Amino acid sequence: MMYQRGVRATSLDDVLAQSGCGKSQLYHYFSDKADLVGAVVERQAEFVLAAQPGLAQIESWATFDAWLDGIVAMHSAPGGPFACPLGTLALELKDDESHRSRLEAGFGRWIALLTEGLQKMRECGELTADADLDRLAANVIAALQGGMLVGRVRADVTPMRDAAESAKTQLRRWHPAAVAEHPIR
Repeated sequence: MMYQRGVRATSLDDVLAQSGCGKSQLYHYFSDKADLVGAVVERQAEFVLAAQPGLAQIESWATFDAWLDGIVAMHSAPGGPFACPLGTLALELKDDESHRSRLEAGFGRWIALLTEGLQKMRECGELTADADLDRLAANVIAALQGGMLVGRVRADVTPMRDAAESAKTQLRRWHPAAVAEHPIR
């Protein structure tokens, strides 16, 4: 409900009515709405990562490209999701300090998994030794988030597809052969 309607538009009474549980049961697990929202953020991060099984398989350009292509395909369905549950919550909660650490942790897990894949690519000689893998991973995720946002506004997957292609191009600048030809500094 919080993802679909928004955190502010979803009251605890709405949650109680939808879940069929009583207030005492809700307050047994969550001290207040902020605590419940924090659990929703953590759960949405799990959903985002579970929807990307290829993320844990990244070890080469082929698997990196397949992961990105899979994300674009997911958003290419008619009407497309065009939104990331974690990104949507981040936009709504951006000014609420009480949720910043959970949002950072959710995005941090996503970035860390991509960084692990980029590390495997580096070990195979696909990326230069001096490439800042955390920063590159964060930039890829940022490109995807931007592509989803613009795609949602336009109701068109093209910005998402373009963002994925741009992320591929930017990351390939760190391939040893590309750096030898056009040094990055």
